[in-house]
Amino acid sequence: VSAQTPARALPRTADGKPNLNGIWQVLNSAAWDLQDHTGALGVPPGQGVVEGGQIPYLPAAAKKKQDNFTHRATDDPAEATCYLPGVPRATYLPFPFEIIQTPKLIAITYEFTHARRNVFTDGSPHPDGFPDFWMGDSRGRWEGDTLVVDVKNLDERTWLDHAGNFHSDALHVVERYTMIDPDHIQYEATLEDPKVFSRPWKISMPVYRKIEKNLRLLE
Repeated sequence: VSAQTPARALPRTADGKPNLNGIWQVLNSAAWDLQDHTGALGVPPGQGVVEGGQIPYLPAAAKKKQDNFTHRATDDPAEATCYLPGVPRATYLPFPFEIIQTPKLIAITYEFTHARRNVFTDGSPHPDGFPDFWMGDSRGRWEGDTLVVDVKNLDERTWLDHAGNFHSDALHVVERYTMIDPDHIQYEATLEDPKVFSRPWKISMPVYRKIEKNLRLLE
């Protein structure tokens, strides 16, 4: 019987929460297409990250998604015009991001377009009467060792990937960040948008800690 490597204890902050501080990156191809896809020029092949395999579009929305796909080279708001990527897309773009964690605020800075999010963990609610933001409004809480982030007020102009998967201004995202060992986070996001999807649906993927020497986010 081969000996198993003992599990390493999670690093923790002074208040006992898992320590998410560091620079992280997703290493899959979800940024190009959340669903199963073959390779093409400039697009690596990849396995989907959608639970159940398919995004549950309403019929009219499915037609719009196909039109987005046809015009993706010119219409992708992130890759064609370098607008802020939105949530959850910012997480799985092929660029690193940095988490800076304090007891009442977790800041996430993304290398792509210098996007930044403030995740308020002080118990404050989403504000009323505010316009939508490219990166939404994020409110976090801890459920055991999992950081749960509730995201609303998302601008409808962002896409979910380069394949044209999209949402409306009614999108509500709930993210879950669970550190499974010191160098890996299991990331999940549940998306609900009654204008576009027939039901809520979920994506999941691992996120990897970057450990290169003198590591920092670049211009």
